[in-house]
Amino acid sequence: QVRLVESGGGLVQPGGSLRLSCAASGRIFSSYAMGWFRQAPGKGREFVAAIIRSGGNTYYADSVKGRFTISRDNAKSMVYLQMNSLKPEDTAVYYCAAKPPGSDNYYYIRAYTYWGQGTQVTVSS
Repeated sequence: QVRLVESGGGLVQPGGSLRLSCAASGRIFSSYAMGWFRQAPGKGREFVAAIIRSGGNTYYADSVKGRFTISRDNAKSMVYLQMNSLKPEDTAVYYCAAKPPGSDNYYYIRAYTYWGQGTQVTVSS
């Protein structure tokens, strides 16, 4: 079992930045690839970014590439999402998720076993 708790969401103006954090507890954090997903009102949950267990490779949705950066600190059991140049369309609840070893499809929502409760990000002037 892995417990995930997100923090760092809030209200920010367009063009601003936020840094989301996800604290993991339970089973060995470094055994899991980690991902961030988001869900806007009335829409399905979508992939945002992922990072492999070692932190060596990262993956991004086209909509956030060049603006968002995912990172992890295995010693602290933490994963982060640095979000820059935020746009109103980035408004959503952001979820942290853990993917056990196996499939290399980091974009697939069902590949992730454990989920946090989400943190709201609102981009508005």
